[in-house]
Amino acid sequence: QVQVVESGGGLVQAGGSLRLSCTVSGLRFDVYAMGWFRQAPGKEREGIATLDRAGTGGYADSVKGRFIISRDFAKNSLFLQMNSLKVEDTAMYFCAADPHWWYLGPQYKHWGQGTQVTVSS
Repeated sequence: QVQVVESGGGLVQAGGSLRLSCTVSGLRFDVYAMGWFRQAPGKEREGIATLDRAGTGGYADSVKGRFIISRDFAKNSLFLQMNSLKVEDTAMYFCAADPHWWYLGPQYKHWGQGTQVTVSS
């Protein structure tokens, strides 16, 4: 059974930083593409940062230059370092996995329950 579990969300002031973590079990992490998505209230879920299994990444324009996605194969974990946070980054953040790299698209097969990030002004 595949499990995807996010952690690291919380409340932070604008301009601050947070690091999200995602731990995956039940699949071969080294052959899966991984990604971070977010959904703000009243908005559609959007892809913000993804990695294929070779390490090629993609970022949404809204986070490019501020967020960094990385993965640790030894720990079956994916990370999202979020810097220079803005109020508009407030959302539920989700981790996703799929054998195919869908870039920033929503077609990823396995999803976590999400972790809330709230940025205050």
